[in-house]
Amino acid sequence: MHDAGPILIRDVEDPRLADYRHLNDAAARVAAGRDDTTGGGCAIVEGAVALEVVLRAGIPLRSLLLTRTRAESMAPLLERHAADVPLFVADRDVLAEVVGFDLHRGVLASAERRPPPPADEVLGSCSRVVVTEGLNDHENLGALFRNAAALDIDAVLLDDRTADPLYRRCIRVSSGWAAVLPHARLGALPGGYDRLRSHGFRVVALTPSPDALAADRAAAAGWLDDPDGTVSIAVVEGPDRYLFGEETAMLEVLDGRQPMPRVAPPYRHGSVEVVTDQVAPASGHDSFEGAADVVMAGTGAGHEA
Repeated sequence: MHDAGPILIRDVEDPRLADYRHLNDAAARVAAGRDDTTGGGCAIVEGAVALEVVLRAGIPLRSLLLTRTRAESMAPLLERHAADVPLFVADRDVLAEVVGFDLHRGVLASAERRPPPPADEVLGSCSRVVVTEGLNDHENLGALFRNAAALDIDAVLLDDRTADPLYRRCIRVSSGWAAVLPHARLGALPGGYDRLRSHGFRVVALTPSPDALAADRAAAAGWLDDPDGTVSIAVVEGPDRYLFGEETAMLEVLDGRQPMPRVAPPYRHGSVEVVTDQVAPASGHDSFEGAADVVMAGTGAGHEA
């Protein structure tokens, strides 16, 4: 059993639910400290998957708010990882009135919002980071955090125009990783690149510019390898000859041609992913100095390639 036992909530005005009140209302978010990026407020975790990721990572929680059904189904997880956290249980209609919409997932948690560490502190302990530039859509930012975690990225560095990664929607879409994966504010770009280079990072960006080097050729040249040769970039072939027009059109642009889908042989398709097979750098190419890699993402991520 949960140490304190579930606390049944019937009154929608219960002051213990202040963190969860009117989640889509900007004024309510400010009042609850949910938009306070300096720390001291709270960050709302929504959904069972996101909550499990946050719990297993040991992120401090202020409270939990679940429907009866969810509280029962998640009881074993909560007993292991959140036995000392206040657990509020409410019927779905009460929960909807508190948060301001029908929360069909039935799972919320209020996590301590900690101020992000200085960028230099984060960079000093990382070997691969993702940098965002002007990424102001919370769902896109959440997807980026989720993918960064899947690709074993050490941290995410945000420029001064990127959205708040601890906003509820961002945490939900990231499956909780936006609250777990280290992040820091890098400041305005392109000036922030100097800080990256001062820590030994090699800056690599994806860009639709026709003057850019295609990712597969950069990988073949050894320009995307770690200095010890343990990480490289590869183009992964898809399961069929032609899948998505936008995918092959992007490859055409990377090769300096018009963005038209490839509808005739050769069918080149696939996406770029990180693999751990050792690949020796091709001879005849200048090497890049640096102890780590950084991948760019965002609306303006084309300063360097």
